[in-house]
Amino acid sequence: MGIDFWIKLIVIVVIVAGVLPTIVISAGIYIALLVRTSKKKWGRECSLPDDEEYHHMYDLGLEWGKKYESYIEDVEIISDGFRLVGQYFDFGSDKAVIIIAGRMESCLYSYYFAEPYRASGYNVLVIDNRSHGLSDGTFCSLGFKEYRDIIEWSKFLNKEKGNVSVILHGICIGASVALFAITNKECPSVINGMVADGMYTTFCESFKNHLIEQHRPQFPFTLMVMALIRIFSGANAMTDGPIKRISKLKKPILFIHSKEDIYSLPEKAQELYDMCQSEKEISWFDKGAHSRVRINNPDGYDRAIINFLQKNF
Repeated sequence: MGIDFWIKLIVIVVIVAGVLPTIVISAGIYIALLVRTSKKKWGRECSLPDDEEYHHMYDLGLEWGKKYESYIEDVEIISDGFRLVGQYFDFGSDKAVIIIAGRMESCLYSYYFAEPYRASGYNVLVIDNRSHGLSDGTFCSLGFKEYRDIIEWSKFLNKEKGNVSVILHGICIGASVALFAITNKECPSVINGMVADGMYTTFCESFKNHLIEQHRPQFPFTLMVMALIRIFSGANAMTDGPIKRISKLKKPILFIHSKEDIYSLPEKAQELYDMCQSEKEISWFDKGAHSRVRINNPDGYDRAIINFLQKNF
């Protein structure tokens, strides 16, 4: 064998040795973030039990649920062949909110955000998103598929529970799910508006900001994880997302955002707000990490929602 053969072989070995570990690491990141590998993962327990502030939010939510447990009904639907479950708090109204939690969270977490809606005379539906809690599913698809579940839940609220108006309240990825649902051509007329807590422009942007905060390299892991999302969820998370959907919104929206959010950056929230052509409001809060606005100013948070509901519905 000539020298050229050995040179080519060495080059191939070097490339494989360099690329393969990166692929393995990227696959590990994707699985950790967006694939439910067991029923224990993304269950109904507090997702960050060692985080004092987060655990406090979870405990306060459980207290709210305990206070109104006599109003709870366990409910379920079938969407895309998946059995999805939730809890419906029937306060005797003909209008309801669907609270859509972010990644890793269940319906119990969503209790924490329910009070301003109860106080405004809304029934409350909290749900285990697809691949979370007691619901079926394996992949978190960032709203690209889960929006169908929200449409089915809204039909359930209308046809089975007699609600004539439904509001969507989404937190982080849940806000993206809500926007995907409300701007879809199949969105039923019963969905009349939404509240977006910490909505990002694209998941890719949020993912990169997480890497920056953790002092990890963006390249090549961002590209590889986005490629895996495209393969398994059918989603182009680099270019598609709220940034592509917000201009299609025709119904009222309230943006809730913290100036301290380092994952969904404030300037990106302002960009979404400026692009939105529907009836819109934005409530800025000085304190609160991502998805933690309410715990830092519960009165202000609830008041913003109550005022939005009174003004528009």
